[in-house]
Amino acid sequence: MIKMSVGLHSRSAEAKRDYICGGAASLLNVLITFPMNKIMFRQQIDGLRLKVAIKQLLKEGMGTWYRGIVPPLLQRTLTVSLMFGTYTHATHLINAHSPYRHSPFFTHCLAASTAGCIEAMLMPFERAQCLLQAKEFNHKLKNTKHVFEVLRHHSLKESYRGLSAVLLRNTISNILFLGLREPLKNCLPAPKTQFQDSVNSFISGAGLGCILSTVFFPVNVIKNRMMTKIGGDFLSIYSTYRITMNERVYFRRLFRGVHINYTRSFISWGIINTSFDFLVKLYDRFMFND
Repeated sequence: MIKMSVGLHSRSAEAKRDYICGGAASLLNVLITFPMNKIMFRQQIDGLRLKVAIKQLLKEGMGTWYRGIVPPLLQRTLTVSLMFGTYTHATHLINAHSPYRHSPFFTHCLAASTAGCIEAMLMPFERAQCLLQAKEFNHKLKNTKHVFEVLRHHSLKESYRGLSAVLLRNTISNILFLGLREPLKNCLPAPKTQFQDSVNSFISGAGLGCILSTVFFPVNVIKNRMMTKIGGDFLSIYSTYRITMNERVYFRRLFRGVHINYTRSFISWGIINTSFDFLVKLYDRFMFND
């Protein structure tokens, strides 16, 4: 009984640690990369070239560069916290209670998918960010609070417009990122110093983030089109894709903004992965050092 109690306490402490370190790593990332994300968003929504999107934002004034940062600051900090923390928590629960606990692949996929679904609960923040970044709402929506006041007049379902695209993106990308970040890091030269270990963490996180964000870029384009609308019919992923393709004509135009997207993702997930690994070691040193 004592051994079991210690084990449960250890697993609970590990999950708590991952919640805290994941959130802190994401907070730092959002503050650094938000302006790049805003340029990419304009390219996705309006099909603009990079120079045109930058000129558009400069013309609107530098004050607009961080307009809409509150929702992603809250949403991304909480979702990355949930991604790491819930994954660890779910893994422990599956290993303790599931009849398939002896299958590492099944455990990983189920835990990562669970984390992705839990993250989707915070989707209203992502929805608010999309609405605040869209130029057609520049003079209609004042701030985050105003967005939620407007959405509140509709059904709860309105706050989750685009949920299907978010679930598709979250579950598959979590399975791939969480499953490959450590194996990829282990393929790199063995680190001899903390700095070299951090470099390896950055490379593995940045590489995966870059690849996955590019693969899922069309999904995010469709997701943003679904979200930048208030009221009316709820369109499926396929219906939104058909509407977007009628406007863009060529499939490659769905990738407008992909250059800044994979650059942002390279930096973003490199920062998150490096910060998370470093903070986990720091946390363990201070909390579990005898």
